[in-house]
Amino acid sequence: MDGKSFDIKQQKIDELKAVFPEVFTEDKIDWEKLQATLCKENIEFQNERYVLNWAGKSNAFRVLQQSTTATLKPVPEESVNFDTTKNIFVEGENLEVLKVLQKSYYGKIKCIIIDPPYNTGNDSFIYPDSFKESKEEYQKRIGDVDEEGYLTKEGFFRRNSKDSGHFHSNWLSMMYPRLFLAKNLLTDDGVIFVHIDDNEVHNLRLIMNEIFGEENLLAELIWDLGTGTAAGHFTRAHEYILCYAKDKNNLQNFVYSGEEGKISERAVKKVSKGNPASRIYFPDGIEFEGNEATFKNQLGDSELIKIIEGEMIFRNGKLEKPVTLEAGWAMRNQILSWLEGKETFDSKGQKVLKFFFDKKGVLQYEKQRGFINPQSVLRNIGSTRKGSIEIEELLGKNIMSFPKPVKLIKYLINIASGNSSIIIDFFAGSCTAAHAVLDLNKQDGGHRKFIMVQLPEKCAEDSEAYKAGYKTIAEIGKERIRRVIKKIRDESRQLSLHEKKQDLGFKVFKLAPSNFKIWRGAEVTEENLENQLNAFTNPVKDSSTMENMLYELILKSGYLLTDKIEQKDGYYAINDGELVIALEKVDKKIIDNIIAVKPHKVITLDKLFTGNDQLKTNTVLQMQDNGIEFRTI
Repeated sequence: MDGKSFDIKQQKIDELKAVFPEVFTEDKIDWEKLQATLCKENIEFQNERYVLNWAGKSNAFRVLQQSTTATLKPVPEESVNFDTTKNIFVEGENLEVLKVLQKSYYGKIKCIIIDPPYNTGNDSFIYPDSFKESKEEYQKRIGDVDEEGYLTKEGFFRRNSKDSGHFHSNWLSMMYPRLFLAKNLLTDDGVIFVHIDDNEVHNLRLIMNEIFGEENLLAELIWDLGTGTAAGHFTRAHEYILCYAKDKNNLQNFVYSGEEGKISERAVKKVSKGNPASRIYFPDGIEFEGNEATFKNQLGDSELIKIIEGEMIFRNGKLEKPVTLEAGWAMRNQILSWLEGKETFDSKGQKVLKFFFDKKGVLQYEKQRGFINPQSVLRNIGSTRKGSIEIEELLGKNIMSFPKPVKLIKYLINIASGNSSIIIDFFAGSCTAAHAVLDLNKQDGGHRKFIMVQLPEKCAEDSEAYKAGYKTIAEIGKERIRRVIKKIRDESRQLSLHEKKQDLGFKVFKLAPSNFKIWRGAEVTEENLENQLNAFTNPVKDSSTMENMLYELILKSGYLLTDKIEQKDGYYAINDGELVIALEKVDKKIIDNIIAVKPHKVITLDKLFTGNDQLKTNTVLQMQDNGIEFRTI
């Protein structure tokens, strides 16, 4: 009962929808489609072509094309090993952060893994909904904060209800500019994975086709959740992960070297038929490349292998513990010949055998050397329940609902990137991807780096996270990384050499306005021109600090946030002196020392030359003579 009279118009619309569902788009009648459905002649669509369109697409492009003057402010006190680490956590709205990262990280990211809002009807997310406002008004709006400085739901988010006439359009407008900017960051052989479910998988694939090209679709992976949610007519037991390449022509085939796992006791018990004639002992250290293969054993039942002592446990492609098997003579002799013959050595000179159980529980083997391709259906690779347990063990109960499991993200990273790649997640949430990178590096001694980007979305005050002291989702992510680092460090105390090799740290940055005054030409009038010019005598804002200015200039000069910074006498040398920045003072001695370093580029504050025009003129000439790009701010 809502107290309203019967809605005749809505009844007719519902009846029309039941007869002609194809003429409705986002619960609105598409009059062209209705006419085409009912008319036999003179059917004509305006601008007829194959294209994805939605209400607000042009506005999404306007948001994409808006430049930003924002910067990233370093926060060493929230970081771990700030001065030495190559890992990064950025707290801020991800569209603005992606714009800030464009110059420095263009073409440098090997793997992107994101888990965006699924658009279930209960999501609150940012999407462009007002384009009459000025750029300044927009920037002010996306920075709405409460009295404690946290971003507010009211000022920053819009709930995208299914009752909205632009339900799918709003989601597309949110996703399109972020995916477009993300593609710019990928290396030529880079790969992106996007988690999604049935609500938007169809639309996501269309915009990914438009941005990346449908020829660069690698797979629409199906992730078996392990458990299901009873929803509607079917139990929902899977999700999707869309995988696209920046350019498939530059990408080698994915290979998979085996997953950490254990052959089940049930499967072992099934391998008991026949009367094996002999035993063979596999010592610790025999190399295995995986526990799945396609080659089938054609020998009879009398030649089946049976485990009689130990368990076959694979870790990183190796048999972890000694195992004793029973086998028929033919099988025994063939195995021994492989172990002793040259053909059993791979390209690295290691002995190789592949073992797996088939569907009947029979232990099989594969003589073929090399790797296998990963499957497009992902089974037994974690579950959301497992993700919840993982974060519960680190932070406590009910801190985050159903994050992705570490095992799944490790799997994706492992097949799509090398062990020194940069991995980015700009819907970072509780930072499962950072956890996965740290775990993989611990496993294989790799040097992968991560960049996590997470909005400081405020936690509900009645949530367990808020009660535990986490005011924002970003705080949860940062604390998880700290605890993973501590856990790895505690576990490897006795392996001090390995600990020194692994990067157990991360730099925290926060999205912030520029440290420099921005000239607003549109605001200049004849009356305030003099005041504006006087204000720009010193372009540095009063609130700016030396460190904040340094990192802003590093970013906007195209250098990485993790490039080496050395503080010299009167200046900073970036990336072994490629870039030099002077922010405190300049004199002839400092200029001579800078030129001696032979940098590519030098940046100083113009105010440092105040009252000494001759020094500035000589500096400009000296820089030109030495082929150094010189710029003052």
